[in-house]
Amino acid sequence: MDRVLMVFVLIWSSGLQAEETNTSKVINDIRLEGGSSRCSGLLQVKHQDTWSEVDDSDWDLKLADEICRQLDCGSVVQAYSKYTDSSAWRKKPFCFESESKPRKCLTKRSRVYPSSLEIICSDSVRLVNGTSLCSGRLQVKSNQSWSSVCEGDFDRQDAEVVCRELGCGTPSIFQGGLYGEGEAPVWDKNFHCKGNESALLDCGSSGSARETCSPGEAVGLTCSEPVNVRLVGGSSRCAGELEVKQQGEWTKVDAEQTAWTLKTADVVCRQMDCGSVILAQEKQDNLYKTMSRIDTACLQSESVIRECVVIKMTTSVYTLEIVCSDSVRLVNGSSLCSGTLQVKYQQSWSSVCEADFDQLDAEVVCRELGCGTPTVLRGGLYGEEQAPLWRREFQCKGNESALLDCGGSDSAPDTCSPGEAVGITCSERDNMRLSGGTSRCDGTLEMKVRGEWRPVVNYEIEWDQKVAAVCRQLDCGSAVSTKTRYTRKPVWLLRHPCGQSDSLLRECLVIQDFIRSATLVVMCSDILAQPNISFSVSNDGDSEAQQRELQVLMGSSFTISCSILPQYAGGSFQLSLTTSAMSHNYTLAAVNHSAHFLFSAADQTHQGVYRCVYHVYVFSYNFSSESQPLHLTVSASLTILTISVILVKIVIFSLGLFFYCKVIRGWMKLRKVVYSDGRVQLLGVEAQRTDQDLAEVMMDSYKTLESGQCSQ
Repeated sequence: MDRVLMVFVLIWSSGLQAEETNTSKVINDIRLEGGSSRCSGLLQVKHQDTWSEVDDSDWDLKLADEICRQLDCGSVVQAYSKYTDSSAWRKKPFCFESESKPRKCLTKRSRVYPSSLEIICSDSVRLVNGTSLCSGRLQVKSNQSWSSVCEGDFDRQDAEVVCRELGCGTPSIFQGGLYGEGEAPVWDKNFHCKGNESALLDCGSSGSARETCSPGEAVGLTCSEPVNVRLVGGSSRCAGELEVKQQGEWTKVDAEQTAWTLKTADVVCRQMDCGSVILAQEKQDNLYKTMSRIDTACLQSESVIRECVVIKMTTSVYTLEIVCSDSVRLVNGSSLCSGTLQVKYQQSWSSVCEADFDQLDAEVVCRELGCGTPTVLRGGLYGEEQAPLWRREFQCKGNESALLDCGGSDSAPDTCSPGEAVGITCSERDNMRLSGGTSRCDGTLEMKVRGEWRPVVNYEIEWDQKVAAVCRQLDCGSAVSTKTRYTRKPVWLLRHPCGQSDSLLRECLVIQDFIRSATLVVMCSDILAQPNISFSVSNDGDSEAQQRELQVLMGSSFTISCSILPQYAGGSFQLSLTTSAMSHNYTLAAVNHSAHFLFSAADQTHQGVYRCVYHVYVFSYNFSSESQPLHLTVSASLTILTISVILVKIVIFSLGLFFYCKVIRGWMKLRKVVYSDGRVQLLGVEAQRTDQDLAEVMMDSYKTLESGQCSQ
């Protein structure tokens, strides 16, 4: 049955692709119809000399802007759903990410759809090369030609008109060269706006002598985002149910039909200047209501929230509650639980110097952000930040719920030296575990949220895509097997987008307080505890005293024991010996979870590095675990050492006596020369006088010879 279904899906998808390919080739044109100008109205497609509307499914403001630019109509200002009962075309999924022309992203529907897409474009002004729809280099259209504007011909009141005309907030930055150099031609008038006009071309103007802008003078503009997103019903503006302003009204955001996770909710917190996300939770209402939807994939692409609101609204009973940290955040990190620390005071974010921050302070920050214990705390860990410096030294006790609840004292430095802005890495593993197995590396996957451990479920994609991440993040090796286990306990839900990436699992969570059935049981490769290895000798005395140094005396009996915690029955131990010249393995079956390897007479071949390796079959898989190394030295016995010392002494004494006697004989010959003729002769050389000291020495030597200690 599954194979038949798969074949059907393949045939259907190939036919759909063929239909889309064929219809896109015969799209003659696109237009906006029924508005106040050619740059506003319903989006229509011309096919076989017939104009038809395009439905509003899966469109957002960012995609609608592609239509405005394709029609040379400036930037998108608004986009709506409109009921027409005549939409015969639709947008291909994910097409705009890869196709440059909108007409290639439209395909004919199999039946008419009840609502269409209406778009309003700015027509005569646009911002290009910016980071959002509300930023970029200003261009003005006249006679179907776009011109840059020189900074000297533009002021703040002009900027206010442009931002309002584009549906953005107030201007925050405008300066020459902000978004690159302008291209010819240059606008030849000086704007004189009062600030209350609805369009830039409604403003008064005067002639300008400029024909080109000097380098760096083409004006760039950054408008603030309009206030169209908020959190309501919480303890502050940074906590509550997510709402967006759509078509002039505030509506709640649906959490069921869109793949919200902790990671995507963090984008909301950061764009609202509310720090980092702590909690993202679905809440169920009693009645279905009209709600807005946000394209979370759009959010992940660094787009602003306004651009990612789906134009077509929906009905749902699930809303999204978000709680943000408000006053602390970690920036430039690799996860939600790592980055350079910043603290907010009076709506301004400040970095913290390493010298003003310690381990207890870090524990408070990690707990406040819903992360585990701090594992790394160091200045410059995640680069330098340009934020101003926090001017107080934190003095946390470690049990506070928020960093700003801690005591503090004034800090002397005005700025952090390079590399001193403190970065933190909080543990991710503290909030995830495998429970109910024989070790920490197998069992049911559970995660801790708000201090509560629950099993984790996922009903959107296969678990196999996440299992490898579970074992890796728990430092349990690789995944070996998985299975599902049914439960009636409350669970946490793991959402789709993170599952196909290397994101930490905590970032994929969205909390749902309901009961699901199928939880995940994981078995990782490192399920076995590490074996213990120990050493003992059979005789006592000096050998036993040297056991602490892992030495055994030559000829002694010794035993190396391997043991492991009682996780599984049976198995075997392999004792491996590695020396500089060879390696050898010994194997014994495990009895009572241990094995003892006896060696009757130690010699030099037993010296080397020993390791215990435990092997066991579990559910048809062969697992193994290796002990720490044991370094063993084989030394000579005490008797051999004593005999060796005596022999060395005898040899040294004999050699000394031999050379001594040889020297004395030489002195005796000199004595005879001296007393025969009264003069001294040394080595055949005659001396003219007698050396009294030499004579005394020679006399002592002669007496020694006379006593018979050295033979002639």
